[in-house]
Amino acid sequence: MKKIVSYILLLTVSFFYTAIDIAAYSAINPVQEAADNALNSDDVFKGRAEINDKLEKENKELFTGEIDQLDTKDVIKMTVSQVLTSGITEEGDEFFAEITSEVEGDKGVILPAGTIAHGSVREIQESKRFGRDAWIEVNFDYLITPDGREIPIEGKMSTKMNPVVGTSKMIAKSAGYTAAGGVVGGFLALNLFGLPAAVASQGYTLAGGAALGGAVGLGMALYKKGKDVLISPGDEIRVKVTKELDLPVFKNEALKQEEFTCDGLNVKITNINFEEDPFGELNTITIALVITNLTDKYFTGFDISLVNDLNASFYPSVFGDTTIMFSKIKPGDRTAGRISFSVDNIKRKHWLVFYDRMQRKQIAKLSIDNAYKEIQAKKKKSKKKKKA
Repeated sequence: MKKIVSYILLLTVSFFYTAIDIAAYSAINPVQEAADNALNSDDVFKGRAEINDKLEKENKELFTGEIDQLDTKDVIKMTVSQVLTSGITEEGDEFFAEITSEVEGDKGVILPAGTIAHGSVREIQESKRFGRDAWIEVNFDYLITPDGREIPIEGKMSTKMNPVVGTSKMIAKSAGYTAAGGVVGGFLALNLFGLPAAVASQGYTLAGGAALGGAVGLGMALYKKGKDVLISPGDEIRVKVTKELDLPVFKNEALKQEEFTCDGLNVKITNINFEEDPFGELNTITIALVITNLTDKYFTGFDISLVNDLNASFYPSVFGDTTIMFSKIKPGDRTAGRISFSVDNIKRKHWLVFYDRMQRKQIAKLSIDNAYKEIQAKKKKSKKKKKA
């Protein structure tokens, strides 16, 4: 009797779930059928054709049509987006960096400034006794260009030194010797003898004599720990390309930064210098200008600022050239001079901005990058003419 009841229950449950499956299929099937019809329709091919046409148009606007090669001899200058330091950063940690200087091939620019690089920490070593500095080695596996392309690459950067050279360097300094020779490089914000792009530091020469108490200095050097490695946002690293890669060449026009002008306000940038402030920091941009004011507006140096690509504003610095800073530019005036700005990172993109002093609205925005390229191009042409 129990077996009969069990069979009846089993058949009832099976019939119930079968009915649900049929109902569900009936409900979903029209949707699936509509999707299948859509996939088989001509609209899909029209959409694909439109997308392809759009991509082809964008490519024509961006690229010359030529291909150039990113060589293994090429070094890419970058700045990291976060702090990398021994004691905190671990092997395997991922981070992003930004290319700060355009990478050019024989035919033109193949990697524009602003390209983002994805990296990961391959190996990191903390500082040790005997004055051995910490070091870090990172790998880069792909780039994201400003136009949205993702490019696989193979690149690396290391601050690692030859351990013997590292120890000798510290002993020499503490014992009163003068260390000379070798190749000095690395990050701009650090005073380490670490070389980027895995370039080994060799050829140190010891000169001079031992100072009084040299034995004590030698003992202290053997006990003293080396320096921790620290890479901060804004510090420049140089990444060595380890595998060749073919890339399209950008048009010069495609690399220009956006800008806008004000009718009647004619601003000509004649020169740009990157200078140190009184404290020795390379953070000052000095711009030579010729301003012709044919508007009905009144300007002073305080109606001018530099704005970077992070939308941070920097006003004229008293530590640089103040010719235009204290000038009064009235309607009909023509003024020539220089103006200086202290910025947080001279490697970022900057725009010279003029404001309506009553409404504090931007009325003109001129790209420093565009002007700098034009100035350098003119200098190159001038040199070629002189040689000819």
